[in-house]
Amino acid sequence: MQFENTLGFAQSLDNEDRLSKYRERFHFPKVKGKQVIYFTGNSLGLQPKNAPSFVNDIMEDWANLAVEGHFHAEKPWWDYHERLAKPMAKVVGAREEEVCVMNTLTVNLHLLMVSFYRPVGKRTKIICEEKAFPSDQYMLQSQVRHHGFDPDETLVEIKKREGEHFWRTEDVLSKIEEVGEELALVLIGGVNYYNGQVFDMEAITKAGKKVGAYVGWDLAHAAGNIELELHDWEVDFAAWCSYKYMNSGPGNASGIFVHQSHLKNQDIPRFEGWWGTKKETRFLMKPEFEPTGTADSWQLSNPPVLSLAPYLASLEMFEEVGMATLIEKRNLIVSYLEFILKVIDEETTGSFEIITPEDRGCQLSVFLHGQGRQLFEYLMENGVITDWREPNVIRLAPAPFYCSFEDMYRFGQILKEGILKN
Repeated sequence: MQFENTLGFAQSLDNEDRLSKYRERFHFPKVKGKQVIYFTGNSLGLQPKNAPSFVNDIMEDWANLAVEGHFHAEKPWWDYHERLAKPMAKVVGAREEEVCVMNTLTVNLHLLMVSFYRPVGKRTKIICEEKAFPSDQYMLQSQVRHHGFDPDETLVEIKKREGEHFWRTEDVLSKIEEVGEELALVLIGGVNYYNGQVFDMEAITKAGKKVGAYVGWDLAHAAGNIELELHDWEVDFAAWCSYKYMNSGPGNASGIFVHQSHLKNQDIPRFEGWWGTKKETRFLMKPEFEPTGTADSWQLSNPPVLSLAPYLASLEMFEEVGMATLIEKRNLIVSYLEFILKVIDEETTGSFEIITPEDRGCQLSVFLHGQGRQLFEYLMENGVITDWREPNVIRLAPAPFYCSFEDMYRFGQILKEGILKN
């Protein structure tokens, strides 16, 4: 497609966009009385307008039924989480029994590490990417120390090549082969939070398992953003937050994936609680733990239904639309944004370097050469909600559910004004 940096062209793309009607199903903040151009769906998705009704249903059931709401609400609380499994499984390419929604992301990674980081003999090392999201770094370091090892010796970081802003798949595969029999676990962010790179999860998973290691993925920036086939790729485990591209609300519940091959393993180590036991015998209060045989076995306590309600509201839209349609628009709108950036770069004294490689999802990370935080602040003051990362990077994530092509054009005009004024 031959792009044009004009309002008319952007509006023509919106007129052809099958997802354009969904923009009206989200609340937008306003700056100077106008809807913002929202680029931070990779940090916190906008609120779906139907979310409050899902929460209010629970509040009304609590008021009218009290404890009986667990079993007699329209959506009974005791199995509320099961309603999220089917649509969530489609988003991540899993079977329904392989997923569960519970806790928050880092909590779930810790719980999954109990099952899948089992250092034995010389097989103790963990491969991760350098400068992973800080919470992942802290989690990995503390897990390693918990087992009595030195993180400096046990954590193996895959580094970028000198002068490059992305990781090369061949370097990851080479490091896996090099560590070989000493490798216990590969755990990488499926989409890197800083540069927006999508890792070749299928190839990396295959390589890790070939040398006898478990392979897991932090999908915080991947779920609801890119195509995932966790079951078919034979990923051992994964976890993701729901409040970025999946629009469930700030700090909301996380999802987990455990591959079917592990679900019937009676000997798998796992921290356990009563909501991981079989539904049929849960309320008999038996002293023996009887796992459900699904990912629900990793649950500890009854689900926080007030948190799950907005997630279910958002997942209903994912169910309506499907990931293939979201990805189709994502590819087009990100390409148009890239085109706009290049045009503005040519028309001004600004100098932008897109550090996101071609293997990408919604996000473009842009290094502002010669332009500092002053430009970022100008964008924010003029209704462009974006994200700043040191030393000089803004992250732009046009989520396909609610961002428009006209947004991309108008962003370019505001960016151009900001450069000329600063």
